[in-house]
Amino acid sequence: MKLSGALVVLGVVLLLTSGGNCGICPAIKEELEFFLGPSVTDYVEFIKQYKDDSATLKNAENLKTCTDNKLTEEDKENLKSLLKYDSPD
Repeated sequence: MKLSGALVVLGVVLLLTSGGNCGICPAIKEELEFFLGPSVTDYVEFIKQYKDDSATLKNAENLKTCTDNKLTEEDKENLKSLLKYDSPD
C-alpha cells in the first residue's frame, strides 16, 4: 500500500479512535465509498457538489486515478470493511 492508501487508512483509524461512540461522520463515509468505488467520474461528480472549480475537480480526478492504480482490490476491500465498523456501546 502506498502513501495515498496509508493516508486514507490513517484518516479512518483516527476517526474510529477519536473517542465517543459516534462512528464515522456520514459525509466522510459517503465520500470514502465513492473514493474507493470503481468510477473516477462518480467520485469527481460527488466532489463537484461541494467545490465546482476546474483545479479542484482535476485534483480529485488525479487523486482517484492514482489511488486506483496503487491500491489493490484487497486494499480497497480492507478499507471498506473499516467503514462498516460500528463502535461498541
